[in-house]
Formats: sequence, C-alpha cells, structure tokens
Amino acid sequence: MAKTDKKIRIFSALEVANICGVVNQTAINWIKNGYLKAFTTPGGQYRVYSEDLVEFLHSRGMRMPEELQRLLAEQMTITTAAIIDDDRDLNGLLKQYISSRYPDIAVHQAFDGFEAGKVVAEVKPGLVFLDIDLPGVDGHRLCKQIKEDNSLGNPIIISISGLDDPAVAQQILDEGADAFLPKPLNFDSLGHTVDELISGRAGKA
Repeated sequence: MAKTDKKIRIFSALEVANICGVVNQTAINWIKNGYLKAFTTPGGQYRVYSEDLVEFLHSRGMRMPEELQRLLAEQMTITTAAIIDDDRDLNGLLKQYISSRYPDIAVHQAFDGFEAGKVVAEVKPGLVFLDIDLPGVDGHRLCKQIKEDNSLGNPIIISISGLDDPAVAQQILDEGADAFLPKPLNFDSLGHTVDELISGRAGKA
C-alpha cells in the first residue's frame, strides 16, 4: 500500500475565507447556516476540518482553490513514484522534474511493460506515470492490472500518450487511470494535475 503520513489540517473561519476568496463574515455565515460543517473551540472560535471544507466546495459546485490543493497535498505524502515509458529521454526528463518538484518522492523508472510489472510489484508506488503505448505489456492492460491488485493500495495513475485522441483518453480513464495527458507533455500542467489528484485523495482520506 502507498505509504502515507496523514496530518489533520484544521482551518479557522478567516483561513476558510482567505482560501475561498470571500470576506470573513461570509465564511461565518456558511457555518452558522449549516452549509459548512464546523466545531467551536473553548474560546468560541469556529474551526473547520479540511475534509469538511472539501465536501462543502464539492456540494456547492465550487472549484477547489489551488492554495487548498497544495495544503491538502501535504496531508498525504506519497513517498514513491514509478515512471513507465519506453522513451528514455522523456522518462529521464520526467524523473528530473518530479524529483525537483517533489524532493521527498523516490522516483523509479521502467522502460517497458515487463520491467514495469516488476518495479510496481517491488516498489508499490503511490504515483504512477504510465505511457499507454509500451513494448511488452501495453499500458491498457497494465493499468487494469495495477488497479485490480489490492496489494498495491490503489495508486494514482497518470496516463500519457503521443495520441491526443479523446477515444484513447476515455478508454484509459475507463480502465482506471486518474488522468490522461497528451505528449508532448506540458510540465506545468502535469504538476498541477499531480497536486490536484494528491489533494483530492487527501481530502477523501
């Protein structure tokens, strides 16, 4: 199972207001009207658990602010990642990017489907970057195998492909991938996607 270090994050009404871009009284009204679940400190101050704030935003169709995504990502520390791509140059660049952006994550590499199976089984990564078009075992089959293996702890899978085809994207998502990104990779977009997926898992944990 992916290693996690869960730290409970609690926000004040003012922090909720700042994160959501509203005035403090609006956040207090959300709480008083029962829209946003909260508890009261002995001093009479409102406090909100992170998961309750996430649920509130989802229930009202509000986009989760990037600041909250970052804070929630800190609640679930993924310690290992696997990059599975036969393009050695891209594999290396992606490893360099992930290692730089997330220095606490140990990055492992595989360059074909058979090697990937061994790496995933041994490392049990919490985050997987999976090229769909792999020699050996193809990405579609590998994605399903990873998601169906309960011993792996349901890692986050970000699928990548040189085919920017909605049908290809939908197929891999149906097979269990959490996101699809076309090549050439936009690393800023990739980083944002990773943050969002990790924070989403943390908010549900």
